[in-house]
Formats: sequence, C-alpha cells, structure tokens
Amino acid sequence: MSNEPSQQVLNAVFTLAEEAKEASRTLAGATRDTKDAALAAIAESLRSNAAEIIQGNGLDLEAGRNNGTSEAMLDRLALNEDRLEALAGALEEVMALPDPVGLIKRGSTLPNGIRLSQIHVPLGVVGAIYEARPNVTVDIAGLCLKSGNAVMLRGGTAAENTNEILVRLMREALETVGLPANLIQTVDPYGREGANALMRARGLVDVLIPRGGHALIQNVVTNAKVPVIETGEGLVHVYVDAAANPELAASVVLNAKTHRTSVCNAAETLLLHKDAAANPDVLAALAEAGVRFHADERATELLKAANATDVSAATDVDWETEYLDMDLAVKVVDSLDEALEHIRKYSTGHTEAIITDSNAAAERFIREVDAATVNVNASTRFTDGGEFGLGAEVGISTQKMHARGPMGLTELTTTKWVVRGDGQIR
Repeated sequence: MSNEPSQQVLNAVFTLAEEAKEASRTLAGATRDTKDAALAAIAESLRSNAAEIIQGNGLDLEAGRNNGTSEAMLDRLALNEDRLEALAGALEEVMALPDPVGLIKRGSTLPNGIRLSQIHVPLGVVGAIYEARPNVTVDIAGLCLKSGNAVMLRGGTAAENTNEILVRLMREALETVGLPANLIQTVDPYGREGANALMRARGLVDVLIPRGGHALIQNVVTNAKVPVIETGEGLVHVYVDAAANPELAASVVLNAKTHRTSVCNAAETLLLHKDAAANPDVLAALAEAGVRFHADERATELLKAANATDVSAATDVDWETEYLDMDLAVKVVDSLDEALEHIRKYSTGHTEAIITDSNAAAERFIREVDAATVNVNASTRFTDGGEFGLGAEVGISTQKMHARGPMGLTELTTTKWVVRGDGQIR
C-alpha cells in the first residue's frame, strides 16, 4: 500500500499547517498571562464538559471492544472523571511553571564590546502523531501553548470521537481569551492520509513527535520529511542486585510491573542476581498479583517454589517484547556484568532500574547504562513529565539530539543568538 497521500489531502493538510504557522506568530508575541489564561480556560472546559467527553469516549471504547482492541490499548484510550480531572490539574501545573520563552540560556560580552545572549524561542509548529491516547491531545496542546507553539494533531481512528470533542473544546477556549483557534489543528478527518501528509509538511511543520508502538514510531521516523523527535518504546528492565533489600525489591518491582501495565514506563523484564533470587519475596509478590511469567530455566524453578502458576519458557522473542500487559520476562543472572550485557543488547533506551544497597553497583549501573532515565531503588513508573515536575510531557525522547527523556516546556523550544552592538564591524 502506498504511503503517498492524494493531492487533495496534501493541499488540505498544508492549508491547515499554513494557518497554524500564521497563528503561531500571534502566540509568539503573547504574554505569559495570556497563555496561562488559555490553559485555565481549557482546564475549565474539560471540567464543565466532562459528561460530553466521557460519552464520546464511551463510543470509542465500544468500537474498540467490537474491533478486538487489547485491554492494554483500551486502558490507554479510556477517560473518566478522575482522568479528566488529572488532565485539568496537569494544565494548572503547567500554568504555574515559568514561561521558557525569552529565558537566557547563556550570555557574554566579547572583548570588542558586543553583547551576546542565547535565548529560548518557540519551535513554531509542532506536529504530533499518536494512537488511542486522548490524554496526549490535551497534554501536548497545553505544553505547546505555554511554550509558544501551534500544534497539529493526529490522534488516530481509535479515539476519533473523543479527540473531536477535545479539539473543539480547546479551540473554543482559545477564542475566549483572544487567541486564534488555529493554534490547535487536527488532521484526523483525513485519516491515515492526513498523517502521511503531515509527515510531508516540511517548511510548514517545524518538528514532528510520534507517540505509540513500534510500528507507528518507525513509520514516522522512516517516512517523514519533517524533522522528527523520536519517542521510545519502553522495553524497561529492573535488575535486582545481590545486595538488594528483599522487602524494598519486592515493593519496587511490583509497582514497576503492575501499577499500570499499558504505559511505556512499566517494567517488562526482571533480571535477578542469582544470590538475590534465593529470596522468594519478589517473585511471590508478582505471582500473587497475577503476573504471567516468561522465564528462563533457573527462574522457572524459582517461580515454582514461589507457587506461581502461569509460567512459560522464555524465548529470544520475550527478551525483546514490550508486553504492555501483565506479562513479565524473568531471567536469573550470575553477575552485574551479565545484567548490564543483557540490558545493552535489548534496551530501547527508555528507562532502566537497579535495586541495590551497594553504592558501587549503583554508580556503575548509572555510568554504564545508556538510557534516557536510570533509576536506583525507585520504580520505573516515575519516568514521567508530571512526576518530574514538568506539568506534563509531549513524550519521552529516547534519542540524543535536542531532547532526551520526558519532554516538557523547555524541550519544546529552540534557541536563537542575539547580538547587541554599538556599531562594531569586523
């Protein structure tokens, strides 16, 4: 199947992008008060229109169930009053954060008297392609507004009813504070062709951020002509070291795996040092929670002793699978060296964690693990823009250019150099 959109769709999406770029110029000159007022208006609209949003979301959930959508994807798709309140609260947290636009990153005065400063400025128009995550619709729009950017959204067919309502409400909220509605655009009416057209809007869209599974992200990275910030799949490992506290390890691993399985910062592989494996607390806690295990030979024997009933033999595929469900790959390793080698081979560079009371082991893990976030004695579930104090996130970047890790306001800006002189010539 060709990825080329029709000329009609290209023209339509490019027109939306031109409108977004024009609107972004208005926003670039807006005060922090105006931008915060827009966020407040969106938060209020989410609360006052919760019933309509949840009703639309119900249609998407029903369609998803009829289409055989997995429970993990349905969980990502679902909105309820608590989740809507959390979205509104996240917008208010973003309001409380400093405006990054105009902040001076560094500056100096040259020997000839020229005064240099490097300041943060908006990227311009940010495109986002994602799937079955209506919370992303609000998070990305809010962060883009505060950082001075227009946004173009492709939220996918699975959430089309929910996103249609959310985009309409947010556009209406912008107009109530005197900002152009075209700061928030959607290409969802054009379906997959719209997404492909968005990938080709080079010169109109300044950066494209994909969020989703492996296939979606790689499709965008491979086919986009627009610069891409690659957000990552979360093939997350937790290594329980020989020097780990058993009670702490059981609590942290259980939270990392089972707190919410459908998200990218949930643990997918557990590596147990052979000495730590002698203590049954970790595996027993996971088994009691209903985790399904894909285990190597030594881990299988330990799981039997922990009265785990859902155990299958791990294959090479299991070590490279992001389950996003109550499945967990388990391997017993002989040393920290072996754990590091396994992580180097299979990590997606998202989040990796070590549980240990050894400072030496922790420091070596921090030094040698190549990931956006490295956790010591803390759940992987903390890799999140909200938890990091960013208010929300547009994604978790696993690349090394421009941004890495949870992306908040500052990561949605670039910089420009300002040169102030008094007639100096070279």
